[in-house]
Amino acid sequence: MRLVQFQAPHLMGPHLGLESGNDGGIINLNAFDPTLPKTMLEFLEQGEATLSVARRALAAQLPVLPRSEVTFLAPVTRPDKVVCVGMNYVDHCKEQNVPVPKEPIIFSKFASSIVGPYDEVILPPESQEVDWEVELAVVIGKKGKRIKATDAMAHVAGFTVAHDVSARDWQMRRNGKQWLLGKTFDTFCPLGPALVTKDSIADPHNLKICCRVNGEVVQSSNTNQMVFKTEELIAWVSQFVTLYPGDVILTGTPPGVGVFRKPPVFLKKGDEVQCEIEELGIIINKVV
Repeated sequence: MRLVQFQAPHLMGPHLGLESGNDGGIINLNAFDPTLPKTMLEFLEQGEATLSVARRALAAQLPVLPRSEVTFLAPVTRPDKVVCVGMNYVDHCKEQNVPVPKEPIIFSKFASSIVGPYDEVILPPESQEVDWEVELAVVIGKKGKRIKATDAMAHVAGFTVAHDVSARDWQMRRNGKQWLLGKTFDTFCPLGPALVTKDSIADPHNLKICCRVNGEVVQSSNTNQMVFKTEELIAWVSQFVTLYPGDVILTGTPPGVGVFRKPPVFLKKGDEVQCEIEELGIIINKVV
């Protein structure tokens, strides 16, 4: 299933929906069953009960809202946390001439950085070095602490596309070289278009992943290049923190980012960034 959060002019506030295929119209889940929650967070918290309703809706051949009539929100908004992983692609490590990490490098973004799949990315006046990073994002579906790698997939709701927008000056030189501020300006975490449930993906660790800036391919790799896969990341992170339904884990970016180009290239007003992952879809964000 492809679960979405959306708004439409004739509906009050955000609603939950199902995307009928990648790029298809939207089935309004809240119209199918008015008792369903209207946010993905609450939907995921209710677990199998709400998922089974969504499966019934998918089978019911319901009326579909055309994409042109809805505004897509991020599939998850206001999660408890957004956990990020640095240097998690073998080819991205090679690009920087750094050794492949022996254990995951964890940082975070604040949830306030999340925007929708077609929303604008706002260049902050404080940074002159805003860069792109396409990433596979994991969405947690079940609470857990000290989760074993072998049990980890039972805690995953699904996957989505993320753009880990990064202000390199703040990440690499300012703020004591702590990465947080450079990663967490408002609008620096576009997500979407849908939360694709894990049962809909053959293998999350064998998906083509790419990023285009103004139509030019700047990143092109495969999630099989990930150093630490989803299961290991969940086991590692859950040693430190409890993972809650709706938590988002950004699993790292492949090579081709702007800062390591010679000379470096950064995003400017008017650019359009497309982040695409096979089977998950594409998010398109204009830079303003």
